[in-house]
Amino acid sequence: MSKPKGFEKPAGVRDYLPYAVERLRAIERSVLDCMKGWGYRQIMTPTMEYYDTVGVASSTSDQKLFKLLNNRGTTMVLRSDMTSPIARVVSSLLKEEPLPIRLSYHANVYRAIEEEAGRESEFFQTGVELVGDDSPEADAEVVALAVASLRAAGVSTFKIALGHVGFLNGLLEEAVPGAEEARELLKQGLLRRDYVGYRETVSRLDVSAEQKEELQGILRLRGGREVCSEAKQLSSSKLAQDSIDHLCRVWDALEDYGVAEHVLIDLTMIGDFSYYTGLIFEGYAAELGFPVCSGGRYDNLLQQFGRPVPATGFALKTNRILDGVDGIQTERELPVLVQYTAEGRKAALQEASRLRSSGGIVVTRHVHTQDDLVALTEAAGKYADVISFTG
Repeated sequence: MSKPKGFEKPAGVRDYLPYAVERLRAIERSVLDCMKGWGYRQIMTPTMEYYDTVGVASSTSDQKLFKLLNNRGTTMVLRSDMTSPIARVVSSLLKEEPLPIRLSYHANVYRAIEEEAGRESEFFQTGVELVGDDSPEADAEVVALAVASLRAAGVSTFKIALGHVGFLNGLLEEAVPGAEEARELLKQGLLRRDYVGYRETVSRLDVSAEQKEELQGILRLRGGREVCSEAKQLSSSKLAQDSIDHLCRVWDALEDYGVAEHVLIDLTMIGDFSYYTGLIFEGYAAELGFPVCSGGRYDNLLQQFGRPVPATGFALKTNRILDGVDGIQTERELPVLVQYTAEGRKAALQEASRLRSSGGIVVTRHVHTQDDLVALTEAAGKYADVISFTG
């Protein structure tokens, strides 16, 4: 393998030039301010964690984890999401904190990818975790906050699709009892949105025509609140029925929040993290064909850290919003260029200090001669407001 050139960087990572950073920070500040208004306090966790704790709990496959060894030979990972590190903190440093706990974050996370896939290995997330409340009200709060956060990020046209892991598990257990391998194949088809492959898998199953119809019926369960009634008729499983009751109560609360117009139900959703246990959701912007937001309930994760409490949350995929949505725009503020000759230095630096104290952006420059000052002033005029001090 050839040695990389000095200007090359690893696949999946990128440089953010000043204008992109300004927009990224503007999105971050706006969203975190929105979350703060809902009572969520910002938290920061380390970039590196132990593999045997956060790495294992994250449910990110080993192939997607960045692993490294510290000087004692202990396996570390770069965090692949923020939910597992926050679960560690809530179960340790915040174990005496009364429930529910509301936390927000903005951070970069890391997942290894195939070089030819054109995907990012390092990306930014802005999100929240609501820990200690398993009610439909908590799920509705998180979804409503996701709507508010997308608006704060400058995403004006979007839809949030709601699903429920419990409904899908209940229906599959009823329709394909005792066939774990077949259920896993069906789930993989739904996860990949490969509905043709899903139908082919159903057609090959050694089950009754009625059971096949039940499995095919999942693909029709997309729409508004009416989907709840259709889902109840499709499966008599207690788990599926209880899950739909929960989902209906979430929908009713979202109507009272006034955000139901942004929401639809999609019971084919399965979620790509094994720790999801209940409601799951994804947000799609009109400009993009892939999610800009995802989240859900993960009631079993914290018990891996010794604190068995329920939790729910979501994350905005900030990079995707930055790259694909025109929402928040920033105007570059021209700096003031204070230039001076040796004789005018004291007065120039005092003026620069005064301007900075009042919130201005100030650059100073020493010029040697009066002729240089005139020439440089003409060149800088389009990039800055120029003030000159010559003594």
